Amino acid sequence: MPDPHSPAAAEVGRRIAAFRAKAGVSARALAESADMDLTNYQRIERGRGNPTISTLLQIAVALEVDVGELVTGLGADDLQNGRLPYGYTELPQRRRSTRIAY
Repeated sequence: MPDPHSPAAAEVGRRIAAFRAKAGVSARALAESADMDLTNYQRIERGRGNPTISTLLQIAVALEVDVGELVTGLGADDLQNGRLPYGYTELPQRRRSTRIAY
């Protein structure tokens, strides 16, 4: 059976673990700071979770890092088992920058 977890989840977990190690705090202390259950936190750090944006923000705040540092550089190659977004038959070669006016 193929691994149901994406390379993106593994990379985010690796980054979280690295920031936590750099901060010198335990997984338990970080989970408490992020107001999370330890088991759920550990699952994310091991790349076995699929955290929501809110959860990533909680972790980033507890780590005192910008949430972007947890996800910057992730792209189509990091999708689960090569899955494509709905409606795509192939992935675009290069993503164009889209500017949104507010």
